[in-house]
Amino acid sequence: MNTRKLKIISVLAAFLLAFTSCVKDLDTVPLDKDVITSESVYADPENYIHVLAKLYAGLAVSGQQGPSGMNDLSGLDEGFGQYLRAYWYAQELPTDEAVIGWNDGNLRDYHDMDWTSNNEFISNMYYRIFYQISLCNEFIRESSPEKLADRGISGTNATDIALYREEARFLRALSYWHALDLFGNVPFVTEEDMVGSFSPEQINRADLFNYVEKELLEIESKLQDPGQAEYGRADKGAVWTLLAKLYLNAEVYTGQKKYTESLTYSKKVIAAGYTLEPVYQHLFLADNHKSNEIIFTITQDGLKTQTWGGTTFIIHAAVGGSMKPADYGVNGGWGGLRTTKQFVSKFMNIDGLKSAAVKKSANAYPVIYVPGGYQKNAGYSEGDWSPADAPNLASVNSDKNYEGYIYFSKEGDKYKFTQGPNWDVNWGDNGADGSLEAGGSDIPVPSAGYYKINVNLNDFVYTSVKTDWGLIGDATPGGWDTDTNMDFDPVTKEWKVIVELKNGKIKFRANDGWDINLGDNGANGILEYGGSDIVVEAGKYEIKLKLGTPDYTYSIDKFSSDGRPMFYTEGQQIEIDNLFEFTHGYAIGKWKNVTSGGQTGSDLTHTDTDFPMFRLADVYLMYAEAVLRGGSGGDVATAVNYINQIRGRAYGDAGGNITLADLNLDFILDERARELYWEAQRRTDLIRFGKFSGDGYLWAWKGAVKEGKSTDAKFNIYPIPAADVIANTNLKQNTGY
Repeated sequence: MNTRKLKIISVLAAFLLAFTSCVKDLDTVPLDKDVITSESVYADPENYIHVLAKLYAGLAVSGQQGPSGMNDLSGLDEGFGQYLRAYWYAQELPTDEAVIGWNDGNLRDYHDMDWTSNNEFISNMYYRIFYQISLCNEFIRESSPEKLADRGISGTNATDIALYREEARFLRALSYWHALDLFGNVPFVTEEDMVGSFSPEQINRADLFNYVEKELLEIESKLQDPGQAEYGRADKGAVWTLLAKLYLNAEVYTGQKKYTESLTYSKKVIAAGYTLEPVYQHLFLADNHKSNEIIFTITQDGLKTQTWGGTTFIIHAAVGGSMKPADYGVNGGWGGLRTTKQFVSKFMNIDGLKSAAVKKSANAYPVIYVPGGYQKNAGYSEGDWSPADAPNLASVNSDKNYEGYIYFSKEGDKYKFTQGPNWDVNWGDNGADGSLEAGGSDIPVPSAGYYKINVNLNDFVYTSVKTDWGLIGDATPGGWDTDTNMDFDPVTKEWKVIVELKNGKIKFRANDGWDINLGDNGANGILEYGGSDIVVEAGKYEIKLKLGTPDYTYSIDKFSSDGRPMFYTEGQQIEIDNLFEFTHGYAIGKWKNVTSGGQTGSDLTHTDTDFPMFRLADVYLMYAEAVLRGGSGGDVATAVNYINQIRGRAYGDAGGNITLADLNLDFILDERARELYWEAQRRTDLIRFGKFSGDGYLWAWKGAVKEGKSTDAKFNIYPIPAADVIANTNLKQNTGY
């Protein structure tokens, strides 16, 4: 496949007119000799590619001046109103996959499922859709064969522009599909309508379905073959995928089943040469444009497509709590997005899950700092000998006795202690005898490893003990006699083990002895030296020991070797008691502004990570679903094979493979969640499966109740903005609003 990136090119101001209340199209009549108009722009054949770039950019950015300034649409917030961000809100926030800890305007209405026709975020999506359609209409109108002939454009130029015109028709069809799916009966305008101010007629949902279908079928043969188009531009593969999606949802849109047609186009995509990306995580990194799995994408560039929406929003908003923004390739987190326990349960048995308690901040205790020449190599900071960035030791009892665990990556690493995040008061060891002196010598470590360090500033002495940790107990394979060793992760600074446990008890201990051992006195996830045994049930678990600075915590999670759930759990509780508290609900680190080679994107604020609108794994799952729903032209055995290819990638082996007996519609819905979460698919999927509204499936905060409650079926479709219904007497509001 072609991996060249489409570069978004700046566009002339003539095409930046606002689309207000869906009653204006683009004017071409010059009002002033210095004003650039359609006629002057389109007279030059070289300008057509620039305008086409604007059409693609309409999905990626909000205006003409980076993240803010020169907004395409007056009155809309440039961040909230960016196309992809608005679409992501509408598709994810009313579902079990995502919650957001912000209280901007009426954003919470998405969780509560009680929105009205005055919801500003729904209006953002609506107006962004129709602005995009308006731009596409103008380009299609101005690139007709008749227009080109009138302007004397012929030969290769005319051939190229004819292709651009079909791409514009695809982009319009894509936005009309979003309108069809989200809003149902909407205003309808094409290139055939007059230019200027008028009130568009309303098209019903079934007729809009037919129009989108007709458009896609007409342009199918006119676009480039899969893999031949410049990366980021639509080709036949994009058309086929959109048709497969349109037909898969036809019963929702029209009442008519078209699963056979969905199978037909799914098979076209599957036969087109796309292949699954070998590593699932690579699909969501800053160099995902290299993947042969992606069929159509919204391209992002940290320098050329700066926006507060897109993947910039998805990545920043998902980082908070104890998460390190640098691990995700950004310069800060916005502390917003998490997920529900119902989504977590798609991967693991949450009834057998013992999550770590919320760790008390070390700053709640008196602390001292441990700067040294180890900080950078050990992954604590970008530089060495920086007290402000160094690990802490904490005095839990506020008695000048400090303790903590620190990782040193190599023999001879040196450190000292400072009273604050500076060098004003510091101590070292002049005699290497365990006593501390003000301004004393650097302290070396005898070997690389994970050290328990204690400092007594009453007597000015310290101890340093290298520790290796394991599990002990009658629930472990070695019983109370032999430790089950844990492995240290130098990135997360956690001790981890995957182990099969019996019903019984466990504890943590260091160095295969009882001198240093940890248990849990309160069964609250916080560890104490010599504490109580931890009771566990039989099963396979991933166990993590989280030391560092007190409080010391642990987690015991039912193990799944599925590599797709990228949950961040440290300091996070699975229950969402408060929507606006970031530590309530597991965080998700699926999207990163980091390359597969570990390099950050070109900018730490705005991301390089493209958003895959369509990819092959989705098509595999559509094929399987269409077969199960009665479509002809496919078979269950092939469906199982496609699903096992997806799961084989996720598990790294055949351990997650299914059989024919496992394949049913409930499995498909859950597998789509596992594979496609946070890719703006979930609302549409839940509606198609009859699980969105009503009480057939409940999740945290559905209907504004922590446990979830039944919601009205009217919420299966969004309302037309009240302002538009008032402005255009041809519009009738959707039922129930």
